[in-house]
Amino acid sequence: MTIHAHALLFDNDGTLVSSLESVNRCWTRWAVEYGLTAEDFARVELHGRPAAEIAADLLPAHVVPQAVARIEDLEVEDVAGGGVRLLPGTEEFLAGLPAERWAVVTSATRRLAEARLAAVGILPKTLIAADDITRGKPDPEPYLLAARTLGVDPADCVVFEDAPAGLQAGRAAGMTTVALATTHRAEELTADLVVKDLSALSALVTEAGIEISVRP
Repeated sequence: MTIHAHALLFDNDGTLVSSLESVNRCWTRWAVEYGLTAEDFARVELHGRPAAEIAADLLPAHVVPQAVARIEDLEVEDVAGGGVRLLPGTEEFLAGLPAERWAVVTSATRRLAEARLAAVGILPKTLIAADDITRGKPDPEPYLLAARTLGVDPADCVVFEDAPAGLQAGRAAGMTTVALATTHRAEELTADLVVKDLSALSALVTEAGIEISVRP
């Protein structure tokens, strides 16, 4: 199977990098500080959504701004603790892409996303973060904004995601979706293509665009 595209749009956490150790440490500490239980978290969708939306689902409205600032501080500070690492295939896959042909589209804040990306040596020319949008994934707004920023028709974009919410956003934006089974089981992911991670794929840049293929 070969997918043709003019631009590639990557989620960050769970797609390019793994930050699960950091996320677990920080959100566990945050939950204790705000008196939240495992049962509270079980009733809301977590992965792939902006922290502000998660906090709004869990806490009274007047507490949310302070709580969002707190989790951001905890996660940014924790980056230095070694909880962020490149996922297999990320470095090789991105190395061959022209800077103007790809973007990172994350539900994290810009401050947090830049800290995590810098920790693993990824410096995207285009970064769409939670600060840039009003509606987070699974709404298509983040991916549509990325397409506009790159000057590419949404139909010519490919979204790479590990979370159902992000894949839903990509589909709603009218884009081709590639699911990476890094944080969810393959059968839980709905996409045009499902692979284990970026190491399963190769990218060929041509004058006509980018060809994405599954490695034999």
